[in-house]
Amino acid sequence: MNYVGRKQPHGTKGYLLFNSPFFPPYMTHSTRCLLGGLLGLLAGAGQPAAAQAPAAPVTPPVSTGSLNGAVLDSLGRQPVAYATVVLLPAEGDKPITGVAADDAGKFTLTKLVPGSYRLRASYVGFATRTRAVTVTDGASQVSAFYLPTAATALGEAVVVGTKPVVEVRPDRLVYNAEQDVSNAGGTAADVLRKAPLLSVDGDGNVKMRGSGNFKVLVNNKPSPTLASNLAEALKGIPAEQIQSVEIITTPPAKYDGEGTAGIINIVLKKGVNRGLNGRLSGSTGNRNSNVNASLNFKKGKVGMTSSLGTGRWYGPQASERERTDYSAAGVGRLTQLGEGEYGGGWYYGNVGFDFDPAEHHSLSLTGSVSGYGGDNEQNMVNRYVAPVAAQNQLFTRRTTSLFSGYTGELTGTYTRTFAQPRREWSVLGQYAYRDGTFGYDFDQFENSDRALDTRLASYRERSRGRTPGSETTLQTDFTQPFGEKQTLEVGLKGIFRRTTSIAEVDAFRPGSTSDFVRLPGRTTDFAYDQDVQSAYATYSFALSKKLNLSLGGRAERTAITADFRTTESGFRRSFLTVLPNGSAQYGISEASSLRLAYSRRITRPFIDFLNPFVDRSDSLNISYGNPALDPELTDSYELSYNTMVKSATLSVSGSVRRTDNAIEGIRLPGARPGITEQTFANVASNVFYQLNIYTSLKPLPDWELSGGPDVQYVTRRSPMLNTERRGFTAGLNFNTSYKLSKSFTVNAFLYSSLPSPDLQGRGSANLYYGFGAKKKLFKDKADLTLNIANPFNDYWPYRNTISTPLFEERQEYRAYQRAFRLSFSYSFGQEQQGKRRKSISNDDVKGGGSRQGGQ
Repeated sequence: MNYVGRKQPHGTKGYLLFNSPFFPPYMTHSTRCLLGGLLGLLAGAGQPAAAQAPAAPVTPPVSTGSLNGAVLDSLGRQPVAYATVVLLPAEGDKPITGVAADDAGKFTLTKLVPGSYRLRASYVGFATRTRAVTVTDGASQVSAFYLPTAATALGEAVVVGTKPVVEVRPDRLVYNAEQDVSNAGGTAADVLRKAPLLSVDGDGNVKMRGSGNFKVLVNNKPSPTLASNLAEALKGIPAEQIQSVEIITTPPAKYDGEGTAGIINIVLKKGVNRGLNGRLSGSTGNRNSNVNASLNFKKGKVGMTSSLGTGRWYGPQASERERTDYSAAGVGRLTQLGEGEYGGGWYYGNVGFDFDPAEHHSLSLTGSVSGYGGDNEQNMVNRYVAPVAAQNQLFTRRTTSLFSGYTGELTGTYTRTFAQPRREWSVLGQYAYRDGTFGYDFDQFENSDRALDTRLASYRERSRGRTPGSETTLQTDFTQPFGEKQTLEVGLKGIFRRTTSIAEVDAFRPGSTSDFVRLPGRTTDFAYDQDVQSAYATYSFALSKKLNLSLGGRAERTAITADFRTTESGFRRSFLTVLPNGSAQYGISEASSLRLAYSRRITRPFIDFLNPFVDRSDSLNISYGNPALDPELTDSYELSYNTMVKSATLSVSGSVRRTDNAIEGIRLPGARPGITEQTFANVASNVFYQLNIYTSLKPLPDWELSGGPDVQYVTRRSPMLNTERRGFTAGLNFNTSYKLSKSFTVNAFLYSSLPSPDLQGRGSANLYYGFGAKKKLFKDKADLTLNIANPFNDYWPYRNTISTPLFEERQEYRAYQRAFRLSFSYSFGQEQQGKRRKSISNDDVKGGGSRQGGQ
């Protein structure tokens, strides 16, 4: 306390006693005042009244102090975003003031009266921590709060434990994949299969809340490979490299325009650690195998991270298709039976450097390469019974489909922080080059129900194509706080995409040609350029201690140029789109909150949706893209409730998503009998009414359960197709683990879903389950893991139906998912999490790997 220029309290003797070492240093300010005053009165007893000076008027205390700090989790030292921090008196639990931490876990309390207090940090799913603090006349830095998960806290002592498998945060669900032992030796597809609100079918196609329209990011930035062929690219990300998966259902304005189901952010493990450290791992099994390595170093102002890996996948496949065609000539029936095998491989490598030249300044440079390639071999027997006997067909086609993808990326970042907490400016640049190939070879044997020697083929065809392209991104973001309860975020961004599709087709018909000849009418040479410039602003503020609001908007200008070089035609167009959003969060208590959010998003079609190349590898079911597609606009509304009761967390959310110009894959009758064509068009108005319930709890100290249902009512309307579909669908995600000892853990998981209503029919049901066990070895430096998937059924039949006035169809694809995998990993060095680095997030295009290769 500073009493300069003020009346000494209760006389000089009392003042000296107040500030003397007579009182213990841990005694509170209020207790010192009381005892000092009593001693002062005793010291003046018996003196003449004239000696007593008149009491001076009490001066209100000056609010000149502030506290700065951060809230981190006790295990991974990761920020606990939006944690609640309240200032309490030295005695009693009535809050004096409070604030919510930002997304980096940082907080600031200002305009505080100097004195002794208690500071408390809490968040749903974590234990509360309270400590004594002293406020001075100026700014004071508080050491970081390290919150253990609720299940690992015992009184005020922290017991070594693990993160929950699923965390419920105000704006997202986080699946901590590194805590799930059944992921060892797997791929990103295996990890996504067990994350809440997600599903992965036997082909590796991902859906989020029942929709295939979403964006996948890696460390908050896009990968062109993921955008072009998600199902195959996910096989090239090893599960050991994945720290967590974040499911963001209503993205704020700082994210690009992906706008229906939301965003999936795959967070990879970072290795900016102390000293030299790394990890070696490998796995083998009947469906995939891989080896991975990472090496990291941190000393002083310089840090380096690196990783390298390669692997393969393989397995059998089988399919069936039955179709009935209706025409004026009568009824035709198609039957297709296929069987074969698939295989392929992947590789990746990356290296990153961090440099902090001075306080508040940091630089980073990251480069990466990744690729995949494979083939699907299939023999398919085709039998078509036409209304006119002369049009009947019987033939077997032996087809090898080929595909590959390569991506190289280089990203540079400069981040400037300031003495004022939460104030930050960053500049980012990224260049990505992508090159993909696609193609097929087939031999056709007329009037045969089996594949024969190639020399007996009646017709042979081969096709090769490439989709080279590049993407350049420039971005700047600035965050300016106004006190502890107001924040303004603004930013500018430019994305410049250049994409090309080149394909050629050669054919050989014995008796007509002596060798393969080029088919000029089947050649494709298509260029597509897309430039997007955007600006955004978000203003977040607190109306009260319990109510926080965020209002934002994004304006995006899109310019598109298409050039069909084979026909010397094309088009240009541009448009401006305004995308508002906002959210309100009300803290019912320290453990419970309500959140209401709205967002409008734009979704632009990617090259595979636009590519006009006609894929005839299946001559009775051809497919091609639509260069005239328009972007989608989606309005999303969501109300969620999050709470914690002891060690259990619960999230309940209801949402509505509406898209009036939805891009849908559609099937149409072909030009000739017995043929259908598949393409994409803006033909539907879709509405999803959804209820999600997700919970995580620990019935016993070593037993953890998580999961919940997802129930949807879907309506799909298309005046163009004269079609309307509506109905319910539901899914269930369940995960459990039990720690038998400190070094031995077992795990089980299950995902199942009911068929869903599609625009022209009905989607398939899904079932995937498995068991795992992990044993720690060599003083916890090594792990040995065994995983078994779908042990009780050899395959799962994914059945889809299509029903239109002109044809009806039933398809079945058999995914051979019974698998075992044995994995071993070894870590060395001492780990310590490094700084969070800014990254680019180009999440404005519609992808999802719905089409293979150049289809």
